[in-house]
Amino acid sequence: MKIISYNINGIRSATTKGLVDWISEEQPDIIGFQETKAQPAQIPVELFHAAGYAHCQWFSAEKLGYSGVGIVSKIAPDLVVMGCGIADYDREGRVIRADFGNLTVVCAYFPSGTSGDERQAVKMDFLADIEEWAEKLRRERPNLILLGDYNIANNDIDIHNPKGNKKTSGFLPDERAWLTRWFASGMTDAFRFLNPDLQTYSWWSTRFNSRASDKGWRIDYVSVTDALRSRLRSARHANEAVHSDHCPVVVEFND
Repeated sequence: MKIISYNINGIRSATTKGLVDWISEEQPDIIGFQETKAQPAQIPVELFHAAGYAHCQWFSAEKLGYSGVGIVSKIAPDLVVMGCGIADYDREGRVIRADFGNLTVVCAYFPSGTSGDERQAVKMDFLADIEEWAEKLRRERPNLILLGDYNIANNDIDIHNPKGNKKTSGFLPDERAWLTRWFASGMTDAFRFLNPDLQTYSWWSTRFNSRASDKGWRIDYVSVTDALRSRLRSARHANEAVHSDHCPVVVEFND
């Protein structure tokens, strides 16, 4: 089984840059998209259907052109849940869940705090709330994968300039402490578990030629419950995919 997490920073733009062709070559079973920035009727689902992905689930923000998540799969989910039941986050289209047999896949787009103190406070509230929500879900559905753009770089190895960013949202001590606790609470960072010393990134600023010089951040994750950890086969950043300012995180599991 192959699962991909991808912040596409606008699905309409990404599809004009060869997104579906890349997916057709990669052949994942399930893809979780963040930051779709579109309403369902605006998404060219026929392209995904033609590529073999008949099952497309979208959860959009009320605000047009903002946020939004989706799960696209070759196989039909048994259950799809839009949102996490918390109105403030659901209005922003931040969480979608799909069950496939005994496997649950959650795709989440964590808030960014870069616009100021008010949104940083929203981000910290989201972290506390999603942790509680996921813990309850995990008790019901122990084979859980929570993939998405977490908007946090965990350790020095996950950011190109750790000293210069210690006071920057996305690398603040309380954010990093939350993520460290998350990965000590029964969840495993699939990429870091399989690549303990590899320094690669999943997001680059659009300024200062950051991607070409590889001055990036690792803020996109595939978290799996420890019950699934023994099934992890490979995890990589697909840096060749250039449909967004992020790159996909590709994780493969053994049967």
